[in-house]
Amino acid sequence: MSSQEAALLTPHVSQTDVPVEGILTEDKKKFKTCSQIGFYRRQKLLLQGPSPYNADLEMLVVDNGIATLQIINQDTKVPLQVQIIPCKGIFRLKINEISPLKPRYEVPDVIVKDLAAERLNVSQRESGCIVLENPNGAYKLHITAQPFSVSVTADDKLLLSLNSQGLLYFESLVSPQSKSATLESDSEVTKDEYGLWSETFGEFVDIKASGPASVGLDVSLHGFEYVYGLPEHADTHRLKNTEHNDAYRLYNLDVFAYKTYDKMGTYGSVPLLLAHKPTQTCGLFWLNASETLVEINTRAAPQPSLSRSVPDTRKQRAIPQTEVRWMSESGIVDLFLLMGPSPQDVFRQYANLTGFQSLPPLFSLGYHQCRWNYEDEADVEAVDLGFDLNNIPYDVIWLDIEHTDGKRYFTWDREKFCNPTRMQEKLKQKKRKLVVISDPHIKVDPDYSLYSEAKARGYFVKDRGGQDFEGNCWPGTSCYLDFTNPAVQDWYSAQYALDSYKDSTEVLFVWNDMNEPSVFDSPEMTMPKNAVHYKGWEHRDLHNLYGFYQQMSTFKGLMQRSAGQERPFVLTRSFFAGSQRYGAVWTGDNKADWEYLKISVPMLLTLSVTGISFCGADVGGFVGDPEPELLIRWYQAGAFQPFFRAHAIQDSKRREPWLFGEDNTLLIKKVIEERYTLLPFWYLLFYRAHVSAQPVMRPMWVEFPKHTESFEEETQYMLGSALLVVPVLAPGVSSVDILFPGSGERWYDFRKYECVRGPHRKKVKVTLNEIPVFQRGGSIIPLHTRVGRSTGWMDEFPYELRVALDSKGFAEGELFLDDGHSFNYIQENVFAHRKFAFQRNVLSSSSADPKGKYQLKSIVERVHVMGVKKQPVEVNVHSSGVKTSVAFTYSAKLCLLSLESLSLCVSADWEIHIRDKL
Repeated sequence: MSSQEAALLTPHVSQTDVPVEGILTEDKKKFKTCSQIGFYRRQKLLLQGPSPYNADLEMLVVDNGIATLQIINQDTKVPLQVQIIPCKGIFRLKINEISPLKPRYEVPDVIVKDLAAERLNVSQRESGCIVLENPNGAYKLHITAQPFSVSVTADDKLLLSLNSQGLLYFESLVSPQSKSATLESDSEVTKDEYGLWSETFGEFVDIKASGPASVGLDVSLHGFEYVYGLPEHADTHRLKNTEHNDAYRLYNLDVFAYKTYDKMGTYGSVPLLLAHKPTQTCGLFWLNASETLVEINTRAAPQPSLSRSVPDTRKQRAIPQTEVRWMSESGIVDLFLLMGPSPQDVFRQYANLTGFQSLPPLFSLGYHQCRWNYEDEADVEAVDLGFDLNNIPYDVIWLDIEHTDGKRYFTWDREKFCNPTRMQEKLKQKKRKLVVISDPHIKVDPDYSLYSEAKARGYFVKDRGGQDFEGNCWPGTSCYLDFTNPAVQDWYSAQYALDSYKDSTEVLFVWNDMNEPSVFDSPEMTMPKNAVHYKGWEHRDLHNLYGFYQQMSTFKGLMQRSAGQERPFVLTRSFFAGSQRYGAVWTGDNKADWEYLKISVPMLLTLSVTGISFCGADVGGFVGDPEPELLIRWYQAGAFQPFFRAHAIQDSKRREPWLFGEDNTLLIKKVIEERYTLLPFWYLLFYRAHVSAQPVMRPMWVEFPKHTESFEEETQYMLGSALLVVPVLAPGVSSVDILFPGSGERWYDFRKYECVRGPHRKKVKVTLNEIPVFQRGGSIIPLHTRVGRSTGWMDEFPYELRVALDSKGFAEGELFLDDGHSFNYIQENVFAHRKFAFQRNVLSSSSADPKGKYQLKSIVERVHVMGVKKQPVEVNVHSSGVKTSVAFTYSAKLCLLSLESLSLCVSADWEIHIRDKL
């Protein structure tokens, strides 16, 4: 490394803890705008128009279901290889150099298994065009030679086109020796305005060993006006049109108190975009882990035609068309077209690629209490006791970085936590858990065994000069584990073994934070792009994967700790496609402000439709001190969102639920208890996400795909297909405007049982006591009749079935039960999966899966049936061949039938017969 290059390296502060001041500040100038990103500026030089790429269709080969052809850039004469792979409603398009100077990065470990290519035939050949189709599929691929483009049709209707705008962009690798062909001399490096070989941001210079390597492609979505996805951004659920220099950015960054309604990337990235119209849903999955920018432009366009003749524009009908332009800094073009056609089909297709949501342990669906930091063992014990004294259930207490010895992970501050094992044993006796933080930065300290061992093994990320990269984070000067190295993954996983992680027990679980990774003294507070990973890959190639790999390694470590018997719980801040396999995600450092409560809903909806069902936002806001009304409203929203945790920053006022006066305490207690009564329903929703990729939390358009008024709705949402939730997102609200969608649908107030009929909008009065929740007609929801101090006390608690009849007097639902913590539901079929149905005045319970072997002592104690039009004269239970009369009450005003004091075995078959006056 030359002295000039050495001078570009940023000096590090001394090995002391980093002061919070200056780090936890809201300063968007720390981060790049699109106009400051070199590859974006380069790609924007390519304007819409005829593509320079032509295809050689004579050389197209179809072998084992894979179509391969070459395209050539007519300006540079550089050939590229195109592969098209069909698989069960998915088309994969890969474009790469035929003979690259060195291999280009292709994302590993995200796709769970190789696609089994389906049959692909050439069904039509004509001058300049070839049509490919799967004989068993509904879609055809039309490949045009000059200029190169690919279009997908169904029933001869055009759905989407690739490179129809001519924006396919592929920077072929060139040797450093040819740099002079691009720049006049090395002395001009700082004047390289397009960032070909170096790029400057503030005081930082990014020297690019491989030079320019960016890729891009445009996709036209014909007839589609509504697009979603591309987390993580603090922005609306529906993606908006992008202006010049205002693209959606996918680049994982530590953005403290992020700006709302902004396209800037935050902590995680899922490069999945969903397009929806009443007749079709499809998805675009851009598999690239480098920095990625996405431009979107929805406009009215003439209805497209595949005819090669010039259309008569006077007769063409205008339809919506959305143009999506993907731009990535490096890697290859690897695009999956998920053809649906329904929203659920797209969710399943994506899960088949990247994996299904892991089934969480039941305790993690309860309430979590966290702050930075609970000070010591006495503080933990006092908070834990506070929940008991106030009769508020909770499951997990969390410890932030201050619990460690000088922010050395896998250690304890022995003055504050002198007996961590005893502390965990006390929690275990109450059937509660502990979560501790473990970040990826490792304090530089030769006396710290984790650091010294990792250094000796060569397990840290390197700088471009081959030395261990050192950056600043909470411990001061730190090194960063190279989680892309399988040996590092295995070594890190082993640190969670009970004999390695001293004073840890089986009730300790893990929180991976700061894993974008966060580096305080580096460009954009993250790792320099020219840092070097396993096998010599630059950090720029895989940046968005770093947090994914840490969470994966932690998950494996907790699995190994229990010899594969117990389900892990791991929360991560940074994520990528596939992170759903390893645990939960939260939306990071939000603020105690109404605006952040409001934006949390579309943020969580976007995560949910891109595969990450186990998601939540810090209740109350991480930064600042919430007023009581905001805190109560946030608890009410959080209790009806998948991951339910309250968290607060260091030096904020304490905000345990009982510190805001008796009346407010009772309101918070009420909503936490409501969360616990609904745990059987929550667990069922996660089981459905786990086995069939159905999102737990769903935007309205997913459940009502033909109801156009729902397509932009983001202030209300569905839990599963049964519950409509309307959080109150502003102060002083006395009523909320609710969309009740669905022609002929019935909606029942979940607490008052009153019926509302759709489709229409209605103003519903609200008080501070609760938020509106409605049960959809046609559903049956299981819930507990009472709550315990934590989920562990509720295994044998009785159940209630809440039956909401549709306009035809029908309803159905499910219940999934197992031990809530092990893998015996898979390994030994130790589960009970029950199906409930109400039709022709009979409520029945039957097995939904006869393989289940789980025997329960629990009973169904109560049944409420909403929508019963006539007063019954008799209600009988038929079970095990015995008919028993049941007492009941009936409200003619509410059309509500209530059965109390039942004793029906949850895992048995039975029927309840209702005979009315006729």
